[in-house]
Amino acid sequence: MKIGVSGIQGDFREHKVMLEKLGVDVKVVRKPEELDEVDGLVIPGGESTTMIRIMKMVNLYEKLKQKIKEGFPVFGTCAGMILLSKEVVNFPQDSLGVIDIKVERNAYGRQVDSFEEQIEVKGFEKPFNAIFIRAPKVVDYGESVEVLATYMDSPVLLRQNNVLVASFHPELTEDTRIHEYFLNMVKK
Repeated sequence: MKIGVSGIQGDFREHKVMLEKLGVDVKVVRKPEELDEVDGLVIPGGESTTMIRIMKMVNLYEKLKQKIKEGFPVFGTCAGMILLSKEVVNFPQDSLGVIDIKVERNAYGRQVDSFEEQIEVKGFEKPFNAIFIRAPKVVDYGESVEVLATYMDSPVLLRQNNVLVASFHPELTEDTRIHEYFLNMVKK
């Protein structure tokens, strides 16, 4: 198995290190043809509008959108969640629209308002330490979306078929369980 990490912009190195810690072969993906070399893709946190603009410039946007619709597994954290969402309700912007969620950008505050919180994740025996940095908030989601974790009654980890998204940054912890969850999605 080879997992891609979108290297367009953001904290892709941290995801790469986390996946390598799990013994996974990782490729940083920056071109559309590189999507054909990987079995799944992680889209990191960063600046969502910049990511979309660059993805379109390098012709990665349309190919990625089509592959996801065909079942290609993808995991988006923070800005990655925004990119994958169906709709952004504040600061409307383009997105891939592959998971039926509506998100509000920076809903948990500015960079100085970053925080950590223990959250219960469906299927995990013990809580996960979630790190929120300018995190998006899910304000609505469709019936086919499974909520895997919440924070203050808001969904923060969700899945719809081959798409997994998190409001927080699991790659900034030492806990590999959410990345392992994604790898299990890819294996299936």
